Amino acid sequence: MEGALTARDRVGIQDFVLLDSYTSEVAVLDNLRKRFRENLIYTYIGTMLVSVNPYKELEIYTPKQMDLYMGVNFFELPPHLYALADNAYRTMLTEYNNHFILISGESGAGKTEASKKILQFYAVCCPSTEQLHSVRDRLLLSNPVLEAFGNAKTLRNDNSSRFGKYMDIQFDFKGEAVGGHILSYLLEKSRVVHQNHGERNFHIFYQLLEGGEEELLRWLGLERNPQHYSYLVQGECAKVSSINDKSDWRTVRKALSIVDFSENDIEHLFGIIASVLHLGNLHFDADGKGYATIGSNAGVRWISKLLGVPVLLLQEGLTHRKIEAKAEEVLSPLTVEHAYYARDALAKAIYGRTFTWLVNKINESLANQDPRRKTVIGLLDIYGFEVFYINSFEQFCINYCNEKLQQLFIQLTLKSEQDEYEMEGIEWEPVQFFNNKIICDLVEEKHRGIIAVLDEECVRPGGATDLIFLEKLEEKMGSHPHFVTHKLADQKTRKTLERGDFRLLHYAGEVTYCVIGFLDKNNDLLYRNIKEVMCQSKNVIVKQCFSPSELDNRKRPETVATQFKNSLAGLADILMSKEPWYVRCLKPNDAKQPGRFDDVLVRHQVKYLGLMEHLRVRRAGFAYRRRYEIFLQRYKPLCPDTWPHWRGVPAEGVERLVKYIGYKPDEYKLGRTKIFIRHPRTLFATEDAFQICKNNLATKIQARYKGYRVKGEYQKKKEAATKIENCWRGVQARKERERRAWAVKVIKKFIKGFINRNKPLCDDNADYVTFVRYNYLNKLRNHLPKGLLDKTTWLNPPLMLETTSQILRRLCMRTMVRKYVKGLTPQRKAQLQLKVVTSALFKGKKDGYTQSVAKPFVDTRLGEQEINMKVLQIVRSERIKYGTPVVKYDRNGFKPRQRQLILTQVAAYVVEDAKVKQRVEYSALKGVSVSSLSDGFLILHVPCEDNKQKGDLILQCDHLFEAVTKLCVLANKHSSVKVVQGSIRFAIQPGKEGIIDFSTGQEAMVYRAKNGHLVVVSLRPKAR
Repeated sequence: MEGALTARDRVGIQDFVLLDSYTSEVAVLDNLRKRFRENLIYTYIGTMLVSVNPYKELEIYTPKQMDLYMGVNFFELPPHLYALADNAYRTMLTEYNNHFILISGESGAGKTEASKKILQFYAVCCPSTEQLHSVRDRLLLSNPVLEAFGNAKTLRNDNSSRFGKYMDIQFDFKGEAVGGHILSYLLEKSRVVHQNHGERNFHIFYQLLEGGEEELLRWLGLERNPQHYSYLVQGECAKVSSINDKSDWRTVRKALSIVDFSENDIEHLFGIIASVLHLGNLHFDADGKGYATIGSNAGVRWISKLLGVPVLLLQEGLTHRKIEAKAEEVLSPLTVEHAYYARDALAKAIYGRTFTWLVNKINESLANQDPRRKTVIGLLDIYGFEVFYINSFEQFCINYCNEKLQQLFIQLTLKSEQDEYEMEGIEWEPVQFFNNKIICDLVEEKHRGIIAVLDEECVRPGGATDLIFLEKLEEKMGSHPHFVTHKLADQKTRKTLERGDFRLLHYAGEVTYCVIGFLDKNNDLLYRNIKEVMCQSKNVIVKQCFSPSELDNRKRPETVATQFKNSLAGLADILMSKEPWYVRCLKPNDAKQPGRFDDVLVRHQVKYLGLMEHLRVRRAGFAYRRRYEIFLQRYKPLCPDTWPHWRGVPAEGVERLVKYIGYKPDEYKLGRTKIFIRHPRTLFATEDAFQICKNNLATKIQARYKGYRVKGEYQKKKEAATKIENCWRGVQARKERERRAWAVKVIKKFIKGFINRNKPLCDDNADYVTFVRYNYLNKLRNHLPKGLLDKTTWLNPPLMLETTSQILRRLCMRTMVRKYVKGLTPQRKAQLQLKVVTSALFKGKKDGYTQSVAKPFVDTRLGEQEINMKVLQIVRSERIKYGTPVVKYDRNGFKPRQRQLILTQVAAYVVEDAKVKQRVEYSALKGVSVSSLSDGFLILHVPCEDNKQKGDLILQCDHLFEAVTKLCVLANKHSSVKVVQGSIRFAIQPGKEGIIDFSTGQEAMVYRAKNGHLVVVSLRPKAR
């Protein structure tokens, strides 16, 4: 455990006792949350284990984990259920005494799963023989049987135990499991006849209908559909996704045969289960006098058959009540309401007594036949504190049980702490804690407690009601500080209480109980004549459950609350005689979602389970204690006197160690066998120092060990290297000699070939010529041209290969040309054709052409949405081929105007918005003039004789090369484009001309000169 303290900030502390702020609920919750998020669901409070349900499968229950925790010191490994189970087992074997493990928590917190895991651990870790395997199997398989008959789906848990269970596992002196015994407490029989919305009846009913064989169901008179049975449909959730009733049925059937149930017992057992379902479907009608009669006899006949009782007697028992009048017995007819009550009472009685018979039968199977003394470990899986929106008689009993267990828990914890202090010779400091004896007395005190008043009302003749019972409580305990009702409460509290409620202030908080139903549930009466009918049953199990001797006993049977109180007293005696171990189960959220931690819900459980109370008791004196040997073994590196070996008494070694570390006198105490450390921060500082020291020691040990290993390896390698070097040098020398002899021959041959290289091919120069050819071709392969325009890459050939080189160069160029042409797309081909036209027009004639080559031409610079609809209607018949924005200059004033140049198949249009300013047919176009500079001006020359034309067009376009090329291709007038240097003349009108002067400068500009010419200044091209 100490080793995990280094990660405490991230994963929390493994033992709450080591929390500095141990009185703070916030610190406790924060520690739980940290560990939960790291999937560390177990935490200690001393030897108590706190478990948080992860709602998912974790790989911490494998056989490997079981082996890991077997026979290990409790605090040596991280907290785990196996650690607690193993230490209880080892302590039992060592001290030869009895132990019990108390598992408590809310429904859905994982109590049942925890008890299963403990049983599985004992099944694996205990030594066993062939004979004892059957005992182990029966212990394990008793669980699914009891779960089927005693567990049900509730709103909080799909497999909620609706009874308390205490199981003793018996071990012989060798630690082998040789037997067991089970006690059950307060089965929730009311669930048989009523379930809340979203809840189910006990699992066995659904398992029988879902998994039972067709023949068995026919014999029982049942159908597969649970919707046909009144006792199964009240919760409206017969099917649950997380429960596989068919698979569970097979498990129960197998378990029943292994736990020594005969086929006859199993047959009668399922007959009882089926009879309960048939009972629920019985309906009563009122006759003329208002008395109950059974609506259909079919159900009664099935019940009669399955329970083995006469039909007429059964009908009479369900519709009449036997009343003793003086010396006579009179049958009094029941009303419909009372008949339903009698039916439900019979169903609850049959199921409840059958469950008791089932537990006794399992106990017979688990009974140990060896009379020698045995030690036991008890497993107590008991309901946790329950607080619902409406709390009734069941919650009252359950919370009373928790009060008793809390009282016992504090007593045992204080006693174990006090015993340890006394045994170690440490002065015991009194602990302040809430003594809940006052609440236990309020519930159970003779003649004055709530149970006594409840029993008194149950036996009082006359019209006793739940509200009268509440009034009696107010009379007898109205002044009690932990009891309040609507009548006794102050004005503020009264608003939170109904008139039929009373409130108890439990150790875990306030709980409000509704008294409605208390008397009926406490009485749990079954009419005498129905008992007489059941005593005549031919069903073996029913016959054992309803003994004729019960009829002879005229004494009123004990009430449910009194029975439960006596059971708890007996359980307390059992537990007081054993050594306690505790598992507190928490559920992190109500939605059963993995990874979600609800602070409010967990705080509520921490309070109700008394974890803070237990933590205060454990921290009353010293937070940490360890045996001298263990403490010294871990921390001895911190002191030079104790490292590496302490030869003296461990206690003296620890004393010297803590003095060297610098413990203050009030921070620790030395007992007879243990050291006690008061504050967690003292332990944390020691552990942090140990981690630093451990790292330093590890570094030194590693350095020494590595030096030792490396030195040995070095010597071995040196020897081997020397031998290898000798052999290798010999091999290399021989190879070198052969290589030099070969090289001499080759060089001679090469020199001779070089001398005769220009002679015809012969033996003297053949190898040299071959070498030259190969060398040239090999180099040529790596220096082939990368593209068609690459004229410099081709290698100069030797004189003898000039012809070959020319042929190869032509072949290479043809191949590249063919590959390039094949790779051209139609669009790319069209682009290149346009570029060829552009090249013919402008290459070497106009500045800027070279830069334009790399820029691809586009189909058009104007989309249809950019051209006015009226213009589109005018030119649509001629099909628009190209459009681009241009600047048109007036012929007289040279004023610039934004226009659109649109080229169709027939003519060129100059457009202003919705108006066609000028149309020039290609056939009438005389020519196109551009300057040789980098400007974007073009002049379209048109015939002035045509009345429709006003003169030549002066346009400026950003995409001159593209526009002129498109115009030439469409007009088919390649020869009409002139690239002019200096000035261009244009026709303003017939007989009148204008001049445009082109020049270069540092800044591009267009302006009208004083002489009336249009001056276009282009940027001077950069020198290369």
